[in-house]
Amino acid sequence: MTYRMNVRTVTLLSVLIAMQIVLSRFLSIHTWNTKIGFSFVPVVVAAMLFGALEAGVVAAFGDIIGAMMFPVGAYFPGFTLTAFFHGIVYAMLLKKKASTGRIILAVLIVQIAGSLFLNTYWISVLYGSPYWPLFFTRIYQTFVMSFVQIAVILVLNHNVIPRLKNVI
Repeated sequence: MTYRMNVRTVTLLSVLIAMQIVLSRFLSIHTWNTKIGFSFVPVVVAAMLFGALEAGVVAAFGDIIGAMMFPVGAYFPGFTLTAFFHGIVYAMLLKKKASTGRIILAVLIVQIAGSLFLNTYWISVLYGSPYWPLFFTRIYQTFVMSFVQIAVILVLNHNVIPRLKNVI
């Protein structure tokens, strides 16, 4: 099976990358070890509309381009790897059937495996901070963002994605 992207798909993915950059760099709360925001939304939209590779690319390119154009701290490729992982997980669980249970599972995997464990590891490597004390400070962020992401993805799934599927 040969897969070819058309101009509409490339354009929409580019818009999603731009949205991810704006949401991540300008409309989120950043500290050296915490980030709370809505930059996951374009990645989830790409996952639900297109699939794993596209969602991973939106997440990774958004991270790389955002870090180069609007740095918040030092660029570290581990965060890009985690972002790509988030896109893959969202797509694997939400592309075909985005039930409430699958949404909750996707968010928990992304938040616990990606944000809590992986990103905490990357922060500890980047800043030389001890892993476990840093881990425990990031539990609150993971808890809050899990509820935020579940609520937002449920709204996207019921209101936004069906309309976008009709347009594409």
